[in-house]
Amino acid sequence: MLIDRRRVKRLAIVSVLILAVMLALVIVLVWQPHVSRPDHREKPRVEERARMVLEQIAARDVRDARVLDAMRDVPRHFFVPEKYASSAYSDRPLPIGKGQTISQPFIVAFMTELLDVEPGDRILEIGTGSGYQAAVLAELTPFVYTIEIIEELGEQAAARLEELGYETVEVKIDDGYFGWEEHAPYDGIIVTCAAGHIPPPLLEQLKPGGRMAIPVGGVYEVQYLVLVTKDEEGRIRSQTLLPVRFVPMTGKAQG
Repeated sequence: MLIDRRRVKRLAIVSVLILAVMLALVIVLVWQPHVSRPDHREKPRVEERARMVLEQIAARDVRDARVLDAMRDVPRHFFVPEKYASSAYSDRPLPIGKGQTISQPFIVAFMTELLDVEPGDRILEIGTGSGYQAAVLAELTPFVYTIEIIEELGEQAAARLEELGYETVEVKIDDGYFGWEEHAPYDGIIVTCAAGHIPPPLLEQLKPGGRMAIPVGGVYEVQYLVLVTKDEEGRIRSQTLLPVRFVPMTGKAQG
């Protein structure tokens, strides 16, 4: 009996492909990827984040697609105390302890968009708080450095960020007035507490071409969100954008 070698070869190839497909199906059905971000409360709230972005952020003219995606992706309810978790996606700041707050989602998105973050940019945050703003920034670039003056909050935020998979964020316990010279210059600086003036060390650590978003105003004064830019020649320009209300910067700023 004559054997058609080409036919045998084709059958062998088909058999291998069928086995490969079956193996892939088994892997998909059995294997679950490791997810560092806990999801026992996260999955049911994806729609809440989508609605938050649509109604609170995009509706107020935040247009950067990467910022909107970051706001959809970061589970804000993990960054607030358990008793406030049900209000995590509401349009307001929430207490996080030690007299501090997590900013309302719109302000987080608006200030993030002001920085015009590109992948690979180095960003400094003053006022880590719960770590939420740092997490949003880490969705845009891995080089995020954040300073918190209250030791307990800083340690909690560092642990939370690591637990949620934001392992590239570096947290420092210190007075943010002086910035973090070790990693300077920065493409962007975001300040989440209000000072009566713009700290000179932050201006010095801002890279030529860089941008800083900072609330300016005293404890008993009207505060305004200010966009600071430094051109390639080192000239500083500032633009007052809108009235805001932030907790005061402590440490050197109050002295």
